[in-house]
Amino acid sequence: MTTTSGGRPTSETNPPPEATARPASSSGTVVQSMGQPGPRSRRRRLTITRIDPWTVLRLSFLLSIATAVITVVALIVLWSMLSTAGVFDSVDGTLDSVFGDSALTITQYFGFGRVLSISLLIGAIDIVLITALATIGAFLFNLAASLVGGLEVSVIDEG
Repeated sequence: MTTTSGGRPTSETNPPPEATARPASSSGTVVQSMGQPGPRSRRRRLTITRIDPWTVLRLSFLLSIATAVITVVALIVLWSMLSTAGVFDSVDGTLDSVFGDSALTITQYFGFGRVLSISLLIGAIDIVLITALATIGAFLFNLAASLVGGLEVSVIDEG
């Protein structure tokens, strides 16, 4: 059974021919000749002439949301690891010994709430920018494909 480019099976009445066998040596062992690919392996040349901008918008929106969520979760994990390890206390102690005044602390300017809100803001801006740029890219691809005929790709069907 082979498949068409749409993925629907079609019936085939002729079975694939057997590979040619030839003796490899005088001992009588048989080696299969694999010269050319069989009839089930076909190379197709497809041309991509249009990408749907609405589909690109939806896909890029979902991927950028996933990226923003991963970034915020990674920041929370990193912050908790640094806080548990005592890095912020160590930096505060170093600043105190350098300046001789305990008025300057790192957590005063870079608290967890402030860093989390800034990362959420950056994530929201990234969602908007990535979605917009990907959609504009789809429109530009469609424009260029209409001028030059599209993007030609080769696909091997190993049905």
